[in-house]
Amino acid sequence: MAGVLVDSCGWISLVEAGVNFDMAIAETIGDADIWITKGVRKELDMIATTKRGLLLEILYSRSKEVEDERGGHPDDELFRLSVLNSWPVITVDKDLKRRLIGSGGSYIEVTSGKRLRLIER
Repeated sequence: MAGVLVDSCGWISLVEAGVNFDMAIAETIGDADIWITKGVRKELDMIATTKRGLLLEILYSRSKEVEDERGGHPDDELFRLSVLNSWPVITVDKDLKRRLIGSGGSYIEVTSGKRLRLIER
């Protein structure tokens, strides 16, 4: 089974686009384990104090938490875990996308039409 890491900005873009998360992931990469880091969860919980409708209960109920021993900024954790495990990251962060592709990694982005697209090197 494949794994997918979720970045906070990626989750927000999914929700705002009205993407059916389960269906879109299945269409994009098949059956997958969904992973979030503690840093991403902390970011999302902070954002949720001022922004409603993030559907975090859906994300949290469908994902597993993973920890990067080195810690640091959530983007750095996502980058290291993605490269280490060959998991794409759902993100809209341009810098993170560039880093992932530059190191042979991959990412998933939201496209028009409420779909996801896997970008690989």
